[in-house]
Amino acid sequence: MISFIISLVALILGYMLYSRVAERVFGPDDRPTPALRRADKVDYIVMPGWRIFMIQFLNIAGTGPIFGAIMGMWFGPSAYLWIVLGCIFGGAVHDYISGMLSLRHDGCGQAELTGLYLGSTARKAMIVFTMLMMVLVGAFFVYCPAIILAGIWGEKMMWVAIIFLYYVATTVMPIDKVIGRVYPLFALSMLFMVVALGIVLCIKHPVLPEVWDGLGNMGAVRLGLKQPLFPALFVTIACGAVSGFHATQSPMMARCMQSERQGRPIFYGAMITEGIVALVWATISSYFFFADGWREVCSSELIAKFEATGLTLIQHFDAPTVVNIVCASWLGTFGSILALLGIVAAPITTGGSSFRSARLILAEAFHLNQSSKRARLLLSLPVFAVGIALLAWQIGNPSGFSTVWQYVAWGTQLMAAVTLWVCTVYLYKEHRCYWLTLIPAIFMTVVVSDFLLVSPTTFGLPYTPSLIVAIAIALAALARFIWWARYARK
Repeated sequence: MISFIISLVALILGYMLYSRVAERVFGPDDRPTPALRRADKVDYIVMPGWRIFMIQFLNIAGTGPIFGAIMGMWFGPSAYLWIVLGCIFGGAVHDYISGMLSLRHDGCGQAELTGLYLGSTARKAMIVFTMLMMVLVGAFFVYCPAIILAGIWGEKMMWVAIIFLYYVATTVMPIDKVIGRVYPLFALSMLFMVVALGIVLCIKHPVLPEVWDGLGNMGAVRLGLKQPLFPALFVTIACGAVSGFHATQSPMMARCMQSERQGRPIFYGAMITEGIVALVWATISSYFFFADGWREVCSSELIAKFEATGLTLIQHFDAPTVVNIVCASWLGTFGSILALLGIVAAPITTGGSSFRSARLILAEAFHLNQSSKRARLLLSLPVFAVGIALLAWQIGNPSGFSTVWQYVAWGTQLMAAVTLWVCTVYLYKEHRCYWLTLIPAIFMTVVVSDFLLVSPTTFGLPYTPSLIVAIAIALAALARFIWWARYARK
């Protein structure tokens, strides 16, 4: 528990101190924001800062900092270091600089920013890649909540239809009509759940593995975890540390801000808040899997059922199951309701935001006016058509989609690496401290390169050669940046 307390204090201090460093490097001013200059009552609408914070938090969070943190802690207390250092120096900087960069460029999306600073070829590639990612995320977050809701009441296909109709509303309606009203409520429920669980953790104060007990792959011995800690940990815990998915969501909020000075609490602050969510659930996971907490929170029937299977803990208790069991045990009936909101509402809201982002990406790419509802609906139809096709394929091949989802997890970290390079080029051009984003850009380049090379579902190279090649790729990217910087200076 000492590592948890230290990590929590570090995240809070990170916001209080390092966020001001990032803010000073970027230099917000009092220029009119896109919400004021381009107000259209659809996508460009001024909203209160607290509401934007809540929407940004839920947009970037979803179930990521819950499920990812639970699975990330399977590697051991090294997850604490990644959450804290990754969030403060990587993820929050990534979210702040990219969000402010969107704010400075009329709220444009990640693909357009990539084109402005990395070239037209990179722009085209990012348009295709981010569109694919958004539709995959949207489709994935239809069926999974539908299965859970069908277990409570109704039929799966009924819930699929209801969720998809909700997606249509969030994609087409003005942002303040559905997203602006519903998302803050769900965000509050998630924050309340995390605070309540954090209090229970402090009261119980269980004996858990600490950082100084070892930073190796503790799960390899205790849980039968076969993946290497590096780079698997850094892809498993994305939301809560570093996630490129956030750069696809921030432009929506950049179009609703009244002042650039709101950027620090909205972009950097939301990421730190997400890091705290990940920290709490990582600690709960440590309690559940490493301190035999599962014996305390599971019923005798459930324990007997598990012991009869012969499976390992992580094979039998997946992340959603851990959330349900812990919330019901620690928080009672009310906790079960909060768990339902966290497991069902969070992916639904993330999926809705993903489809809306896809519409905005298409509108930017083809310079299409979105002021009329008819124009927004027509542009959304092909997006929904692809989403429905992916959904139909997922229903027919549920195990196949889980394989695809591994690449989505890797893809969001690839977007993080690209976005950090974009931010680095911008800061260099503005004669600002580009090291702020250059160091995490190099690190994330190593992570995504190594994961692609070492993963058995891709190249499956041996561990050491793949790491050497990944470092070489990162150094080549750095050399390319240095060559460009010298040319730009001349």
